[in-house]
Amino acid sequence: MRIEDLKTPCYVVDEGKLEENLKVLKRVKENTSCTILLAQKAFSCFSQYPLIGKYIDGTTASGLFEARLGKEEMGLENHVFSPAYKEEDVKELVTICDHMIFNSFSQLEKYKDYLSQVNVGLRINPECSTQEEHAIYDPCAPGSRLGVTAEHFKEEWMPYLSGLHFHTLCEQNSDDLKKTLDAVEEKFGKYLKGLTWLNMGGGHHITRDDYDLELLESCINHMQEKYGVHVYLEPGEAVALNAGYLVTEVMDVVDNGIKTLILDASASCHMPDVIEMPYRPPLKDSGKPGEKPYTYRLSSCTCLAGDVIGDYSFDQEIKPGDKLYFMDMAIYSMVKNNTFNGMPLPSIASMDANGECRMIKEFGYEDFKNRLS
Repeated sequence: MRIEDLKTPCYVVDEGKLEENLKVLKRVKENTSCTILLAQKAFSCFSQYPLIGKYIDGTTASGLFEARLGKEEMGLENHVFSPAYKEEDVKELVTICDHMIFNSFSQLEKYKDYLSQVNVGLRINPECSTQEEHAIYDPCAPGSRLGVTAEHFKEEWMPYLSGLHFHTLCEQNSDDLKKTLDAVEEKFGKYLKGLTWLNMGGGHHITRDDYDLELLESCINHMQEKYGVHVYLEPGEAVALNAGYLVTEVMDVVDNGIKTLILDASASCHMPDVIEMPYRPPLKDSGKPGEKPYTYRLSSCTCLAGDVIGDYSFDQEIKPGDKLYFMDMAIYSMVKNNTFNGMPLPSIASMDANGECRMIKEFGYEDFKNRLS
């Protein structure tokens, strides 16, 4: 089966591109001896975990269910961080995770008696904002709930800690990591020499074409050599960047002053970051509005008036029945989709390096109904 033969809507994971990304991450591992984990919050299509596990070292989770998934489906190193934990979750997490990272000293104090079997970490806030475009993703913004600031660091808890964790980046290059590390060293460097590891979190766009790999590797080696800590990275997007598609069919064309394509895919349901971030997803064989002869607004068949994906232009007129291929749809899509309006969840397929597709999962009415019963 080829991608053009798939029933829509359908996510398609490009295994060839996924493996290209993994080879870049493996290079960083080999040049620095750091440990790289998949941040499942961005990509948790576990049918690909056997492939991913050949190149990197494990998974990191944002809570119990992701931690279970990483343990069951990849079975390598398994970390978890959450701004707060429930006691019943902690009891299980300490049996399936290697590292457990806390967001506050109060949470650490609450659960200290459960932690004898895990490496314990604390998330820090270096108060160094590098976000210019996406304030919603800035954990260093004033008043952020994420991480302990230097002012509130309690040195008496050092004996309980084996490492520190920070996560301040979002789709950024290694120059922003370097800037952040300068702040980490200034504010928390005195604590690092008493620890065994430093987790630099995610948001590193390592597999992007213009990413400065040499600077990243220099940053990792510097911290490991100066402080004697082992460095962890937790990329999510970088693992599956540009390694997926969302195939959709044009259902109708409406012209109420703007020619609008009604699709069987939805920004609100199937690619929520389009509205939340917001951003304009790349679309195969299209251009910006007015760049090509035929310009359309792409929307959905939900009732939400603002369920708009963006304006695109094409070389030819688009008609009902035509298929469109959104790109970079592996990340923050399957993990965030929903069934608003009773919209069907897209199927999930994979495509090998020869362009052959196989169906991984199809969804139906029972998947919609059982979410609320």
